[in-house]
This record gives sequence, C-alpha cells and structure tokens, in this order.
Amino acid sequence: MAKTAQEKLDAKAEKRYNKTHKRQYKLTPGDIVFNILNYTFFIVFTLCCLFPFYYLFINTISDNNLVSRGMVNFIPRGIHLSNYTNLVKSSEILQAFLVSIGRTLIGTALMVLASAFIGYVVTKQQMWHRKFWYRFLVITMYFNAGTIPWYLNMSMLGLTNNFMAYIIPGIVAPYNIILVKTYIESIPGELEESAFMDGAGYMTIFRHIIWPLCKPILATIAIFGAVGHWNSFTDSLILMQNAPQLYTLQHRLYLYLNTTTNLAALMQSGGGNLEGVMQSALNAKTIKYTISMVSIIPILLVYPFMQRYFEKGIMLGAVKG
Repeated sequence: MAKTAQEKLDAKAEKRYNKTHKRQYKLTPGDIVFNILNYTFFIVFTLCCLFPFYYLFINTISDNNLVSRGMVNFIPRGIHLSNYTNLVKSSEILQAFLVSIGRTLIGTALMVLASAFIGYVVTKQQMWHRKFWYRFLVITMYFNAGTIPWYLNMSMLGLTNNFMAYIIPGIVAPYNIILVKTYIESIPGELEESAFMDGAGYMTIFRHIIWPLCKPILATIAIFGAVGHWNSFTDSLILMQNAPQLYTLQHRLYLYLNTTTNLAALMQSGGGNLEGVMQSALNAKTIKYTISMVSIIPILLVYPFMQRYFEKGIMLGAVKG
C-alpha cells in the first residue's frame, strides 16, 4: 500500500509539473506568426539557393532544341543523357577533367602536409629566428607584385606549360599555416612533454600526436585548398598557352563560354551560314551547361563528408590571435 501511495504521489507531481511546463512554454500568437514567417523565409531562401543547380541540371538532360529556345525552366522535357555520354567521349574534356582532378588531389595533399608541418615548427621556441620567419611568412599575405612579375618569375623558373605550375606555388599557404599554428597552440603542452620524457623526437611527436589531433583543422584547410584548386583557371589561362593538354576543366568551360558569346554575336549580325552557326551555338550552349554541372558535382559530393570537421576546425583554429 505504501508503494502504491508513493506512486500516486509521484504521478500527481509529474502531472503538476507537466501542466506547469506546458503553461510556461505555451506559444503566444506573436510567437506563432514569427515562426511561420521565419520558416517561410528560410524555406524560400533555401529554394533560391538550390534552384540554379536544379535549373542547370534539367537543362543538361532536356531536349537540346528546347533548351536553345529557352523553353525548359522548371520541368525537364525530352529527357536524355546524351550530353553526358558525349562529354565522356570528348578527349579534350576528359583530359581537362583528369588535369583538374590531378592538381586538386596532389596540390591539396601537399598543401595540407606543408601547412601542418610548418604550423607545428613555428610553435617551437627552439626554432632558429622563429619570430622573423613567421613574420616573413605572414607579410606575404599583404604584398603582391602583380600579374606580370608573377608571370615572369614563373617563366624564369620553367613553370610555364608545366603541370608543376599548378602544384608548387600553392604548397605554402600562409593563411592555412596560421590556422594550423593557432590550433596546435590550443593542444595541451603536457602531451608533448610526456612524449619528450619517453624519448620521442619532434618528428615522432608530429607524426603520432600532433597530426592525429589536428584532423579537424586539417580537414578545414583541405576544403579551402580543394575548392581553390578545382575552381582555379587563371593560372591555366596564363601559363598553359602552348599546352592545351594541360588545360583545366574550368579553363575549358571558359573557352566554351567565350565560344557561345561569339556565336551569339555572329548570329545577331547575320554573318556566315546561319544554320551552321545556330547548330554550333546550340552545341556550345549545351556543352557549357553540362561542363558546369560536372564541375559542381565533385565539390557537392566531397563537402558533406568534411562538414562535420569544418565548423569545429575553423572555430578552434581562430580562438587565439
């Protein structure tokens, strides 16, 4: 009986708590209106962000004649995948895709490795002239000689029409090194001290302690580096003038964009064979859309897997100055 009475008291207390809790958090009409407006705004904003990708995609799988006349806006019409299959068959596009993949993977890997190691080294007080070298590294973020001196320098180093021109200049990234350095300084120093007491050297500590603990910030700078390499086309445009086999995918997209613009101008002026010009413009437009979609897909696939590291890494790496 005592147990049953206690249970009844507990049930009454819980019921009283629930009533108080519901009364405390009861939404007012103003709260309801605010929530409706808030959710509506963010839903519309999300749709506005997603629609350009959706529009691009439906135009790559729709009938090319309808696409050229601007008749595909919301729903795909005449669905086919020939644009993608033709793109795969194109040796130029396939070569450009492989170049972009190669520079992104190699350049990002070397940049992350260099940023991690240099960021670790400049945290050591024992480093020779540590303050000078760190300030010398940081000052390069604020001064740029310009495009012409940069091109002359790359030319004298033999990096024109050379794949290594995509890799070497981006290995040392001062901003990423600062992020890694700040992150490493937030790691408790006792970990390194205990490793030193056990006889470990700097490389052993870096490989077995610092590197595993730095995964969040390394994932963050990997995103920065990968996006930068994948979207870059200026270096390809300037440095690879005599090496079309080294054009990146973004460079090819730029060329097709110019082709579409030139063909459209030719059609307006009425010059040349009109039917042939229209067919060429059609092909250039659909290829431009398809390459754009292919350029977006890799980043969209990789970014969600890195997102869980991104926020943690960038916040922890920005705690100290």
